[in-house]
Amino acid sequence: MSYNAVYPTETIEAHRALITRRRTLRPTEEYRTPTETEWEDFLGHFERRKLSVGTCARAYGTACIHEHACVRCSLLRPDPAQRTRLVEIRDNLIARIAEAEHEGWLGEVEGLNVSRAGAENKLKQLDAQVSPAQRAVHLGMPG
Repeated sequence: MSYNAVYPTETIEAHRALITRRRTLRPTEEYRTPTETEWEDFLGHFERRKLSVGTCARAYGTACIHEHACVRCSLLRPDPAQRTRLVEIRDNLIARIAEAEHEGWLGEVEGLNVSRAGAENKLKQLDAQVSPAQRAVHLGMPG
């Protein structure tokens, strides 16, 4: 058996050495200062992630694979303040599904059901965020 004492300065120095070694392996152009256009594009990415019902968490430089059908997307982080809006979206989808079934638009029914399931999933995510104290029901004092 052996004993090894590790001190914070040793850990920091070892980490810095690791970073230095890693940087020697990467192309130097990755460490240049970005141009104004590149920087504006990067900052704009975060502005474009703000949606009516929450925030999209997809990574910088990636395209939306769901074609902006955000209610269906697992990367949408719903805003608790927009819960009523999500309920309206879900209720509207239910009405549209009923109309599509009445008209016999089976392809439309299938797509709308996926969106409805997504909206219900987002509502469940919001409900799971509610603290136990907010879920508690006050029964009052016994008589």
